[in-house]
Amino acid sequence: MAEEFKESLRTAALRYHAEGKPGKLEIRATKPLANGRDLARAYSPGVADACTEIVADKANANLYTARGNLVAVVTNGSAVLGLGNIGALASKPVMEGKAVLFKKFADIDCFDIELNESDPERLADIVCALEPTFGAINLEDIKAPDCFIVEKICRERMNIPVFHDDQHGTAIVVGAAALNALKVVGKDWADIKVVSTGGGAAGIACLNMLLSLGVKRENVYLCDIAGLVYEGRVEEMTPQKAAYAQGTTPASLGDVIEGADLFLGLSGPGVLKPEMVAKMAKRPIVFALANPTPEILPEEVRSVAPDALIATGRSDIPNQVNNVLCFPFIFRGALDVGATEINEAMKIGCVEGIAALARATTSAEAAAAYAGEQLTFGPDYLIPKAFDPRLMGVVASAVAKAAMESGVATKHVDIEAYKEQLDGSVFKSALIMRPVFAAAANAERRIVFAEGEDVRVLHAAQAVVEETTDVPILIGRPEVIEARAEKAGLTVKPGRDFEIVNPQSDARYREYWETYHGLMARRGVAPDLARAIMRTNTTAIGAVMVQRGEADSVICGTFGQFLWHLNYIEQILGRDGLSPVGALSLMILEDGPLFIADTHVHAEPTPEQIVNSVIGAARHVRRFGVQPKVALCSGSQFGNLDSRSGRVMREALRQLDAQQLDFAYEGEMHVDSALDPELRDRYLPCSRLDGAANVLVFASTDGAGAARNILKMRGGGLEVGPILMGMGNKAQIVTPSITARGLLNISALAGTPVKSYG
Repeated sequence: MAEEFKESLRTAALRYHAEGKPGKLEIRATKPLANGRDLARAYSPGVADACTEIVADKANANLYTARGNLVAVVTNGSAVLGLGNIGALASKPVMEGKAVLFKKFADIDCFDIELNESDPERLADIVCALEPTFGAINLEDIKAPDCFIVEKICRERMNIPVFHDDQHGTAIVVGAAALNALKVVGKDWADIKVVSTGGGAAGIACLNMLLSLGVKRENVYLCDIAGLVYEGRVEEMTPQKAAYAQGTTPASLGDVIEGADLFLGLSGPGVLKPEMVAKMAKRPIVFALANPTPEILPEEVRSVAPDALIATGRSDIPNQVNNVLCFPFIFRGALDVGATEINEAMKIGCVEGIAALARATTSAEAAAAYAGEQLTFGPDYLIPKAFDPRLMGVVASAVAKAAMESGVATKHVDIEAYKEQLDGSVFKSALIMRPVFAAAANAERRIVFAEGEDVRVLHAAQAVVEETTDVPILIGRPEVIEARAEKAGLTVKPGRDFEIVNPQSDARYREYWETYHGLMARRGVAPDLARAIMRTNTTAIGAVMVQRGEADSVICGTFGQFLWHLNYIEQILGRDGLSPVGALSLMILEDGPLFIADTHVHAEPTPEQIVNSVIGAARHVRRFGVQPKVALCSGSQFGNLDSRSGRVMREALRQLDAQQLDFAYEGEMHVDSALDPELRDRYLPCSRLDGAANVLVFASTDGAGAARNILKMRGGGLEVGPILMGMGNKAQIVTPSITARGLLNISALAGTPVKSYG
C-alpha cells in the first residue's frame, strides 16, 4: 500500500511539473508594451535615459530596474536534499521550486542559476560576477566544506547579501523552535547540554546559532559517523567540526547522550535509539531533522519519554522545521533596507520574530490552511506554520530593524509603517480598510455576531479584541464556543473579552420574545411563534438586541441565504426611517478597488431604488477614502436600446440629475464603457465622468452578482462585504464564503458610527 501511495504521489508530482507550461516559473512584463510609444520608452531610445542615470549614481539601479527585488538562487547541485550530488541540471526543479517560494511567500522575483562548476573558488568567482544583476544571492545545495568556502569568498567580495540557506535558514528555524521549546520546559540556554549528530553545513550552522543564543560551548557535544568529535581526531574531520571538539578521547553517541537536554539531529535515519533517549534529561527536546526519515520516529521517543518535545523535518508531524519560515522574509527585510549583508543580528532578529509569532494567537488563515491541527502554543506547536500570513510583517520587519540598528542598511524605514505596508501586501484588504479602522477606533461599539459558534466568527472576535476598541457579543452555546476557541488556539475568554448570549437559557429570554412579539403582533406573529423564534433564530435574537439598545450592530449570514436573514433584519430594525436600499460589494483588484451594487437586495430595482442605491454607494465608498465615480450599467448604451434596464437607468439618471449631488455619475452604459474612458469618449465625448468608473450600479441583482462572482473567481478579486446600505450600520449580512478576515473587515464597517461617514 505504501508503494502504491508513493507511486501515485510521484505521478502527481511529475504531472504538476509537466502540465501547461513545463516547469514552475515564467517571466512577465511589468509595464505595458502595446504600441510604438511604449516601445520607445521601454527600449531604444528611452532606455538610454535610465542607463545614464545609473552611470551617474549606482543606487539608481534599484529605482530604474528590478534589481532591488531580484534574488539569484545559485547551486552546482552537489548536495541536493535527499538526493545528494545529482549535478546542476538535475537540480533545476529544486531551484525553480525555491524561486516559486520566494515569490509566493515574500513577492521576491527570483532567477534560478545552476552552474556546472565543482571547484569552490571558481564557483565563487562566477557568483561574484553576478553582482550587477541581483540584489541578493541565495546559495543552495552546495556540499560541505565547499559551501563554507564559496560563502566566505562571496561575502568578502560582494556588497550585497549572500546567504547559504541550507546553513543559516535551517539554523534560524532550529533556533526559533529551540527558544520556544526551552520556554515550554522552563530551562535556560546557559544550563542545557546539547548533543548533535551531523557535522555538515546545516549542523555546524545550527550549533553556531545555539551559541549565539546563549548555549555554552563546553556544553555542546558533536557526533558524526566516526563518533564524538574530540581533540586530536583525524578521521572525517574539517576545521568547522574541529571548533566543536570535546575532550581528548573517543566516545560514541550512546556515551555522550546521558543527561542531554537537547538532541539535534541533522544526519540520517535511525541514528538515535530509544534507549539513548531514555538516558536524556527530564522533558527532553528531540529535534530529529533528517529527511525524509528522521533519526528517530516520534512514537519511539514517546515510548521512553512521554513528555518529550519533538520536532522533525516532515510536514506530516507537528513542529516541522522548514526553512520557508525564514528565507523569504529575511531576504525581504534585507532588500527593503538595502542591506549590504545578512549579519548575525539580522539572523537573531529572524529567530525572535518566528518564535514570538508561534507564541501569539493563531491566525485564521493558518488555521484554515491546516484544518484539524491543534495550533496552540505548546509541545506540539513550537513554531508557526508556513502559511501563516503574519510571517511577512513580523519577521521581515524584525530583520529590517536589526539591519538598521547594526549599521548594514543603506536606507532607513519607519518600522511601524513598514510593517503596515508588509501586512497590506499580504492582507489585500489592509490598505483600503485603513480609513475604516481609523474611524472605528474613535468609538467603542458593541458588535453582536449571530453565528457565534462558527470558528471564523471566533477568530474574528479574537481579532476584534486585539485590533479594535469594539466589544464582541457572541450568540451560541457557551460550552461549544469555549471548546472551539480552545481547539483553535485562541486566547479570548467569555466574560473577560466577550459576552455570550445562550439562546437556550438566557435570562432575558422573556424580554426578547415579548419585544419581538410587540413588533410583529400585527404581522401574523403569535406569542408561541415569537417564543420559538427567540429560542432558535440567532439572527432575530441579534437584531432584537440591537433594537433594545443592548448592541450597536448585528452581523449575520455565515450560513444560509442572504434574503432569509434580510427578512428578519428588516422586520425588527426596518423602522425610524431605516430600510435596506441595496448591498454594495467592494472588489479589491490588482489595479485598485471596484465597487458593485446592488448585489443582493432588490432583484429588479425600480428607478427610485436605483437612485437610493447610487447615493448610498457613494456615501459608503467615501468611507474608504475613495472619491466615487458611479456608472449606471445597462444593456443599453446612452439610449440606443429600449430595454427594461435601459429605461430604468435612464429614469434613475433623470432623478439623480434633479438632485444637488456632490459626486460624479453617468449612464446608462455598458460595463466596458464604464471602465475604459477612451471607449466611452467614442460614444459620448461630453461624458461627465473623468477616467474609469470605480462604482458599477446594475439594473438587477443577477447582473451585479454575476460581475461580483466573475471578478472573485476568475479575476483574482478579494471581496469586502457585501455592505448592507440603508440600515444605519445597525446590521450587516455577510455570505457563507466569508473568511475570518472578511468578518473583521465587516465588523470594522459595523463599528464605524453613522455620523462619521454620513
